[in-house]
Amino acid sequence: MAVMDVKMLERFMREQFPQMDHMGMRIEAAGGRSARIHLPVDNRHLRPGGTISGPTMMALSDCAMYLAILAELGPVALAVTSNLNISFLRKPPAGDIVAEARILKLGRRLATGTVEIHSVGDPDAVAFATLTYAIPAAGAAA
Repeated sequence: MAVMDVKMLERFMREQFPQMDHMGMRIEAAGGRSARIHLPVDNRHLRPGGTISGPTMMALSDCAMYLAILAELGPVALAVTSNLNISFLRKPPAGDIVAEARILKLGRRLATGTVEIHSVGDPDAVAFATLTYAIPAAGAAA
């Protein structure tokens, strides 16, 4: 059962990471060892050639996994990415994208999972990421 729901995650992110507000990500779902976030894409997310930039998709992957972990553990602000590996599978069109994170293993000190990024309305992934997060020792929650 999730420790934090979507409303709690939104509040936590506004308080701990106000700089993320400028990206425009919306949390659609969280819990059950997963999270889904939506990014309304605009010009700031595009690279020359009219496709979504790699850094945008990497940030979306990182945020989705972080939210999936927080939904399970609670407000652990000091959990940090220790590894992010992303494969860009095909050129996404300049439209909204969704990231779906799934935790594969949630241990006491490490969490590992995957994130698939899709263009809205298209089931074929445009990017696939694997991530590992380092989880601080008990008592380091925000």
